[in-house]
Amino acid sequence: MIGPGTSVRVYLACGATDMRKGIAGLAALTQDVLRQKPTGGAVFAFRGRMDDRVKLLYWDGQGFCLYCKVLSRGRFPWPSASDGVARLTSAQLAMLWEGIDWRRPDWGAPPARVG
Repeated sequence: MIGPGTSVRVYLACGATDMRKGIAGLAALTQDVLRQKPTGGAVFAFRGRMDDRVKLLYWDGQGFCLYCKVLSRGRFPWPSASDGVARLTSAQLAMLWEGIDWRRPDWGAPPARVG
């Protein structure tokens, strides 16, 4: 994914967001609901009622970038609306984007030692 570097701040809007919203609508939510400056260089993640789609809003210094992903199978893990806003690391954002549960990644058992 073309986008922000590894030191970026990531804010996840808990609960469901109207996925019909575009850049202007999501930027307004960022300011009004998340209480963050949409042009501050952070990534803002939103998920709709259908848990197979997510949108990321990011200001790259010249304009807004809007990324959208719809999973063909599975769902994006998401906190409930009562959690408000969650902060993620860039590594957790990468896991989220790949459809991996960033709250409990399953890396599997370490390989058995031979010898």
